[in-house]
Amino acid sequence: MKEKLMEAGIELFERKGFKETSVQEIVEAVGATKGAFYYYYKSKEELLRDICISYIEDLLDQQTRLLQEPEKSCTEKLHAIVYMVIRNIRTRKKSARIFFREMRHLADDHLEEILGKRRAFRKQYEQLIQEGVACGEFKPSLHAEMITFGLLGITNWSYYWFQPGKGVSEEELTDIYVDLILNGIRAEERPKE
Repeated sequence: MKEKLMEAGIELFERKGFKETSVQEIVEAVGATKGAFYYYYKSKEELLRDICISYIEDLLDQQTRLLQEPEKSCTEKLHAIVYMVIRNIRTRKKSARIFFREMRHLADDHLEEILGKRRAFRKQYEQLIQEGVACGEFKPSLHAEMITFGLLGITNWSYYWFQPGKGVSEEELTDIYVDLILNGIRAEERPKE
């Protein structure tokens, strides 16, 4: 029942927003009572917290596994993480939208828990950039923290407009992003005639 309540919460929060969704609508969506809801969740906010925690913990776990693959270069790990984030737009788009759009409705104690996990995700990305610089794969002049914020900005906001199955594929978008990140948009200099 808890999973059904969470699924209904995801559907309704994504479509209507957290504030506009009532506990009554959530329980009606699964054919339950408010008593059942409050057996599993103290409040609607606690449900939102669980949705956000589930989303960020899943991303963090996937990222950690990818970073622990010793046979892969920093560039390959970067590509794998960008692809993982883009793939999650297809598999968890509604949760992503809720995470980025509705997290602001959480009380400080719930918010801090989620922000801590989000910081861990960012720090692991940043550490990958630092490792790539240290081993000579990435330019030594890179400011790892700023590059990380840029990477997150590029990938995280894709949930807003990217529609898997229309236009470019997940793999193509990943290749475009990684090429942009690694090579920029400047064309190679043409020889002067």
